[in-house]
Amino acid sequence: MPSTFPRLLLDHAQARPEAPALREKVYGIWQTTSWAALALLVRRLACGLAHAGVQRGDHVVIVGENRPRLYASMLAAQALGAIPVPLYQDAAAPEYAFPINNAEVAWAIVEDQEQVDKMIELRAQCPSLRRIWFDDPRGLRNYSEPGLDSVDALVAAGQAHDAANARLFEDEVARCQPGDVAAMFFTSGTTGNPKGVVHTHATLLDRATAGQRFDNLSNREEVLAYMPLAWIGQNIFSYAQWLACGYVVNCPESASTVMIDLKEIGPTYYFAPPRVFEGLLTSVMIRMEDAGRFKRWLFHTFMDVARRVGPTKMDGKPLGLVDTVLYAIGNACVYGPLRNTLGFSCVRVAYTAGEAIGPDLFTFYRSIGINLKQLYGSTETAVFVCLQPDHEVKADTVGVPIDGVEIQVAANGEILVRSPGLLKGYYKNEKATAEVLTADGWYHTGDAGFLDATGHLKIIDRAKDVGRLLPAPGANEGAMFAPKYVENKLKFFPFIKEAVAFGDRREKVCAFVNIDFEAVGNWAERRNLPYAGYTDLAAKKEVLALVKDCVEKVNADLAADAMLAGSQISRFLVLHKELDADDGELTRTRKVRRGYIGEKYQPLVDALYGGKTEQFIETAVKFEDGRTGSVSATLPIVDAKTFPAAAAMGRAA
Repeated sequence: MPSTFPRLLLDHAQARPEAPALREKVYGIWQTTSWAALALLVRRLACGLAHAGVQRGDHVVIVGENRPRLYASMLAAQALGAIPVPLYQDAAAPEYAFPINNAEVAWAIVEDQEQVDKMIELRAQCPSLRRIWFDDPRGLRNYSEPGLDSVDALVAAGQAHDAANARLFEDEVARCQPGDVAAMFFTSGTTGNPKGVVHTHATLLDRATAGQRFDNLSNREEVLAYMPLAWIGQNIFSYAQWLACGYVVNCPESASTVMIDLKEIGPTYYFAPPRVFEGLLTSVMIRMEDAGRFKRWLFHTFMDVARRVGPTKMDGKPLGLVDTVLYAIGNACVYGPLRNTLGFSCVRVAYTAGEAIGPDLFTFYRSIGINLKQLYGSTETAVFVCLQPDHEVKADTVGVPIDGVEIQVAANGEILVRSPGLLKGYYKNEKATAEVLTADGWYHTGDAGFLDATGHLKIIDRAKDVGRLLPAPGANEGAMFAPKYVENKLKFFPFIKEAVAFGDRREKVCAFVNIDFEAVGNWAERRNLPYAGYTDLAAKKEVLALVKDCVEKVNADLAADAMLAGSQISRFLVLHKELDADDGELTRTRKVRRGYIGEKYQPLVDALYGGKTEQFIETAVKFEDGRTGSVSATLPIVDAKTFPAAAAMGRAA
């Protein structure tokens, strides 16, 4: 039966008042909030917001790490019919200006001094912003900014207002309907200003419950909430499904304690983008390289067993007696301790999404007994479009359409989706809404792909990014160029953190590469290769040779694909700095802004295609404390070996 988020909260508080709803680690100790205590907090916050003047339809900005009182603030806003707008906590202040002005935001609830400072900085640009409440008072004692107050004061005002208006909260919750707007999420803005994606209670809860049914989720699940609240994936897993299922959401103490907290909580239901799984595996492999000879032998010997039989076991297929015994020994000696080290001992279902995940990386986790699966969705679809069923998991697909979802593949290869979870529209942007939503309810995803023979969806690239190389002499058209596909293949290597490929309407493909500083640094140290920092390490001839080997392996792999053999990388360079969201090169969800990077580093692009062997570049950078500076270097340009398609296909055969 359709419901709303505040009603679900009250249902849990009535049915299971003392059951844990949220946990937060404070000064090393886990503090639990029950459903009854949460409902009381939400009631007081809602009455406090009403006393301050928040009305139905108003937008309330929420900024901060995952904190119970920020979750409660979202529920309180929804209880009044107001609309929470979570924003990325690591964004610079100017990045908030467009969302706040676009949504005419007058109210903000933020975590701490850092976020308060950003809001104060914005007031000249955002005249509508009247009131700011903060959760953590540290460092704010002497602030005297007009309209600034603590969440504690908001709760106290709410308690008094509730006493004077006894039925206010119940009446406002009763007015809230499933079709009302529940939240607005701003897209990452890879090509311009972000767009406000409007979702109702019905769209978010429909997809949350569809995912619940798909994986048989219950109120016994444990979830660690550590990704940004502004990301729709985090919001679905740790908010919408939390209220739909009634399980426990755990908030880590800080970003730096996530790995420790993960092991302490032992989540049963886990979600992370591929870069998190890559980082975990990289740390494991670095530690193993530093281990003693016997431990390395034990690890590599039983990992060979795991890679050979683990995925088969995970898919529910029978193993022979010898393999069963070997895997059991490996589980006792290697896989079990490794799952415990990673914090995945209790994981029943783990998902990854947002980017392609390397097949070796994917196989590693499944081979050691972690039920890692892929899903497909977006902000506009409330995440859940396709999920991988247990025992039907493939490294190169993103699953099958789940309950309520229809998929079409347009003539140009674009994926179209029809689902009860589709956005209501883009806020104040009817033109953009009309571009993605058809009159009969189909959403243009912008992704190119196809359904395979078993009904699983395979994504190739963003449809608008799929291009063509210049045709060879005598050819009618050039080879297909799918930059994201090429970049992902490069990023599958642990030594490569980011990649940017160029080639559309050019005669060949060239690329920028960011090395993974931790992985390559450890590799260099084990070879007694000294370096003074990222820029120095990236320019080492030994590191360039390491990256060249990765590039040529990708080229050999691409050459085996008749459609994409032309996308092999002819030349590359290793950038002198890491691509950074603060410098505008990545979105807050870590997506590469390829067009912006191409313009910013035009001299490097010209050097790659101009046949140069090196190019000087000086780049402005922004530091975490707001200061600016510059970094410069002369970057070597490396030619990579490419392979004839037919020869590669012959080897593959």
